[in-house]
Amino acid sequence: MFKLFKNLTNKDKKVILIVATLVVFSVFLDLRMPEYMSEITKLVQTKDSTMKEILNAGGHMLLCAILSLVCTITVGYFSSFLSADFSKNIRRKIFTKVESFGIAEIKKFQTSSLITRTTNDVTQIEMLLSMGLQMMIKSPVMAIWALVKILGKSTELSLVTGTGVVIIVITNLFIIKMVTPRFSKIQKYTDQLNGVTRENLTGIRVVHAFNAEKFQEGRFEDVNNDITKTHLTIQKTFALMDPIMNFVMHFQHLGIYVVGAMLIVKAGMMDKITIFSNMVVFSSYGMQVIFSFLMLTMIFMILPRAQVSAYRINEILEEDLSIKDGYYKGLTDKKGIVEFKNVSFKYPDADEYILKNISFKVNQGETIAFIGSTGSGKSTLINLVPRLYDATEGEVLVDGVNVKEYKLSTLNNKIGYIPQKAFMFTASVKDNVAYGNNGREKPNIEKVKEAIKVAQGKDFVEKMPDKYDTMIARGGTNISGGQKQRLSIARAIARDPEIYIFDDSFSALDYQTDLKLRTELKKYTKNATSMIVAQRIGTIMNADTIVVLDKGECVGIGTHKELLKKCDIYKEIALSQLSEEELENA
Repeated sequence: MFKLFKNLTNKDKKVILIVATLVVFSVFLDLRMPEYMSEITKLVQTKDSTMKEILNAGGHMLLCAILSLVCTITVGYFSSFLSADFSKNIRRKIFTKVESFGIAEIKKFQTSSLITRTTNDVTQIEMLLSMGLQMMIKSPVMAIWALVKILGKSTELSLVTGTGVVIIVITNLFIIKMVTPRFSKIQKYTDQLNGVTRENLTGIRVVHAFNAEKFQEGRFEDVNNDITKTHLTIQKTFALMDPIMNFVMHFQHLGIYVVGAMLIVKAGMMDKITIFSNMVVFSSYGMQVIFSFLMLTMIFMILPRAQVSAYRINEILEEDLSIKDGYYKGLTDKKGIVEFKNVSFKYPDADEYILKNISFKVNQGETIAFIGSTGSGKSTLINLVPRLYDATEGEVLVDGVNVKEYKLSTLNNKIGYIPQKAFMFTASVKDNVAYGNNGREKPNIEKVKEAIKVAQGKDFVEKMPDKYDTMIARGGTNISGGQKQRLSIARAIARDPEIYIFDDSFSALDYQTDLKLRTELKKYTKNATSMIVAQRIGTIMNADTIVVLDKGECVGIGTHKELLKKCDIYKEIALSQLSEEELENA
């Protein structure tokens, strides 16, 4: 919890100081009122007292009440401001940190959990600050101050009040011990609930197609029941507080008056007035003490869950990044050169290598393609270039420099990456294609149109209602898979990168569109390097170099015709797609 509060800004710290000062002043005012009440009690029972003296004491008491009200309202305003500002800053820091995560960190935390931590967990901290800040300062100050004021007045009455305090403290400690581990479960169940819901919505077409609604409802119900049962257990535990607090409060009142009555019976006339006055003071201060612990109880309802949330947030903020930013800014005459030197790779915590001792080099203007059976490591290999992962052994060089030494922004500006799964953002066609920062001037509408034309998307875009200003739905659900791939390719073209990386980016295109796109792309990107992962022989047969992968190893490298002669695995893949006559005439 305290680690998280290190993120407080100087402005937030000043607000806390103001709140603390106002709360302490408010406590001072609240604790002055019983003293004025005691004074009024004595004046009423003293023969020589005047109405002016009684009204004067009553006026001071009323002034304390009004000033305490003003302080409470002001503290509420500043607490709301503080909680909103702090949660805004924490959400920004979480979002920024998650943006710097590599795929390894995303897999470690999982998307559903990251969403929960950015929203629900931050909300728990916000509730603690907005509702609990005043009580966290006021409760202990008031309790200690009130006890100090009454302890010297009467040993017997102090003992009654102290007994009530001990009962409340023991009850609170018991409840905290019971509920804290359950709040940790609540947040984990919330992660699971978000995960099941997100998966259900993402795969809704498959759910409908396989009549799996009941199965999905069952999965949701299991997690929903778990979170409900845990909540009920927590609430039942907290429900013990109300009757116990009422019992202690009434027991304390009764105890004070019983003990006070016994003391009055034994005392002389002058002492009777003092004892009765002390009874009024003890009764009022006793209420203040009980009220303080009641506020602490409310904090204990918020604090355990906030502690769990703070720990989960700190896990993100303190996570050590697997992909660390370098220092090199790419000031070199070389362009578009990619070289792998004895590169091997295995996923974090995995035992087996996915890639083993891969070496090749591709120069500017050349095209290199990668082919192999499913699971051979093609996508993993090209993902090492933009540093979605880092090589476990060996070196990946871009323009003669190890990619680990580049500043990530510099490296990304050299690359136009088209992922295996084309993704569209909730924005217009124009904004999706001109997306991001390429370190130069942002693509204008003419550049966007040119990129879409090269990607063979002009025909379908200009048939849309608003053409280039047509809004794309979240995830591109209002366009087809092939259209998404073409817009994704256009997005890379609009960057004018040195290196294009196509991760099976032509799979959703028909053969005719695929051929047209590659022909236009070859003309447009003649000075750029292209790295292509594909399953189709037709997509890669004209590449300058083809790398054949099998179980993570390079089993063949050369041109299409060379590989047909010397690589059996490549020939087998080729014959499974094209006839011998087609291959000979290719």
